Amino acid sequence: METLSYNIVIRAPKQKIWDILWAPETYTKWTQYFSEEPTIIKSDWKVGGRTLFVDHNNNGMVATISNLDEPNEVTFNHLGIVENGEDDIESEKIKQWSGAPERYSLILLDDGSVKLHVEIQIDPEYREVMDRGFTNGLQTIKKLAEEKEFPV
Repeated sequence: METLSYNIVIRAPKQKIWDILWAPETYTKWTQYFSEEPTIIKSDWKVGGRTLFVDHNNNGMVATISNLDEPNEVTFNHLGIVENGEDDIESEKIKQWSGAPERYSLILLDDGSVKLHVEIQIDPEYREVMDRGFTNGLQTIKKLAEEKEFPV
């Protein structure tokens, strides 16, 4: 496993950035760089609950939230994959990375701007996908958050 981190400074309130990260209408905009299929997030937003990152065919990832402090931080722990709506959290391949964290932190800076820090543990074979996704995705979040008229 490899730990990657990404940062961007955004001139917007934490709550607005948080809403852009997780609102259904904006989540698909910034996550479009990770795969060809649009991904949605389905979560009960409870520590220990169930979160899905899936496409329209219900294929993707299943996770749980281990830490939630809105609008400051959330940590997802990936548990397995979802294929056709069925969870796989038991196979040997899954057990190699099950529990891998993905943390989003919003840190207020002295000048009033906010640093969005993302840290994720991945299998090194996915580094290129993560680098492309987060580099472009964080720029999209910044653009949306800094638009004064954006209704979130």
